[in-house]
Amino acid sequence: MGNYILKVINLTKIYKTRRENEIKAVNNVSFNIKNGEIVGLLGPNGAGKTTIIKMICRLINSTKGNILYENDIKQKKRLNMAKNITCVLEGNRNVYWRLTVRENLEFLSIIKGYNPKKLKERIDYYIDFFNLRDKEHVIAGKLSQGMKQKLSIAASMVPPTKIVLLDEPTLGLDVKASYDMRKILKKIAEEENRTILITTHDMKVVQNVCNRIIIINQGQIIADDKINNLLHLFELKNYHFSIEGFITDEQRQLLNDIPHLEIKENDKNTEISVHIDKMSIFYRIVRVLENGGSIVKSIENSEIDFEKAYIEILGGIV
Repeated sequence: MGNYILKVINLTKIYKTRRENEIKAVNNVSFNIKNGEIVGLLGPNGAGKTTIIKMICRLINSTKGNILYENDIKQKKRLNMAKNITCVLEGNRNVYWRLTVRENLEFLSIIKGYNPKKLKERIDYYIDFFNLRDKEHVIAGKLSQGMKQKLSIAASMVPPTKIVLLDEPTLGLDVKASYDMRKILKKIAEEENRTILITTHDMKVVQNVCNRIIIINQGQIIADDKINNLLHLFELKNYHFSIEGFITDEQRQLLNDIPHLEIKENDKNTEISVHIDKMSIFYRIVRVLENGGSIVKSIENSEIDFEKAYIEILGGIV
């Protein structure tokens, strides 16, 4: 079975419409997560990410498939699994607005089956960790959106659960709050041996926090690998040529036959950007420029970030 804390096996969720049509929100999805791993679950809107999170949390039932906690095939640890998973869901309040910051952390610990008196040190730690000390006796409903989000994540961290599920943890935050949240998540990832599954559209969160990415589209997994491996698929493929003056019509015609190539001209230079999958295409461009007598001022290999890699992976699919 392998040393996995969570196994998702052939998970499927089908919704029936009023017209008796079927919508397959999640289609035969399988993946494993190791203890202490930080995994990003990515995909366009409607891909099935939140549905998967809700099925793992047992908020909704799957149509088919299994979710195993600590390799328990017979599911005898179902209650233990529920106790060892905390979750922050996008679009939900996640905390009680009429309770103070501290009261929320205590009450939500009780709901998870923990004695808040025994978790006092953890509660104090996360109040300080999320810079909520001066707000600990403030009613949650009066907090800013960024503070509410910090409180929600703090509430998911206080109970010593082994798995934390974060659905869009930076959604709706301003630039400063989003930056702070990335720092917080990165610190948690580095300092705590907890398994975290994050759904997000924030590619900076992905690159700063996650070490593995699962990309889902139309209810199916289309990529599952370490982030560095996914980036490696696209390195040494994006080039930018800066040409002195203009290229000839003949050169333009030859270059226009090359896929994923863009030509821009200004008053003094010609700029050529290209994404290539074979180095032979690179040398073909160089020959066209050389044979036409063009003076190449510079050639740059642009590093692709994960946002671009993500778009490339989804290219032709969405």
